[in-house]
Amino acid sequence: MEKKTKTAVITGGTSGIGLATARLLFEKGFSVIATGQNPETLKAARESLPKDIIVLKADARSLSDTECLAAEVKELWGHLDLVYLNAGTSEMLPVEAVDEQIFDDAVSTNLKGHFFTLQKLLPFLSEGSSVIFNGGLSVWLGTPNYSLTTLAKAATEALTRALAVELAPRKIRVNCITPGPIDTPAFDKLGLPKEDLSGFRNIVKTKTPLGRFGRAEEVAEVISFLASPSASYITGVKFAVDGGMGISF
Repeated sequence: MEKKTKTAVITGGTSGIGLATARLLFEKGFSVIATGQNPETLKAARESLPKDIIVLKADARSLSDTECLAAEVKELWGHLDLVYLNAGTSEMLPVEAVDEQIFDDAVSTNLKGHFFTLQKLLPFLSEGSSVIFNGGLSVWLGTPNYSLTTLAKAATEALTRALAVELAPRKIRVNCITPGPIDTPAFDKLGLPKEDLSGFRNIVKTKTPLGRFGRAEEVAEVISFLASPSASYITGVKFAVDGGMGISF
């Protein structure tokens, strides 16, 4: 096997978009660490991904896990070319149903975890490297029962712009992707009853100009582009990968 010189960390890399991105980047010559915290998806990822991809148990909410991840990067490579901050939760709840624990867990995973993961990995980011956050369409669509996720995603998008300016002198680019309806296991974890989920999926498809759900591999291609030299003059930008949903919903 050819020696791989580019390196990437993908949080939430054991299923869906993260898993597809880990596989694609490996094919394009990256050494990859993919993190996750669910035992089932960790096991499945280790079985399905190429054996040279490191699948590491790390909970985005845990600062000690994040420090262990940074130690792993230091020991293995000592540098990074890409950090894709993909770990997240997405549950549809009316505001009345959100208690303090639910709030703290969601914000810890979708915002705090991203911030501190980047903070701990920042010393290893090379000149010309790339940071990519996950945003969300709900930030400008105003989706009902989605206020908690929207809160964290809006903050993430603001953080993208701030860090793009802050890290520019170090030649580190910071961008954000906003996946639309992507056919991944995460879509089935919105907290909707099974009898409502099918109908909701149909509504989403009719609201999407391209008339279908996206594939995780399609999002992975955009991430690969943003991490490549072809995107060397792109920073502080939000990329919608949504089949046009954001302009038509």
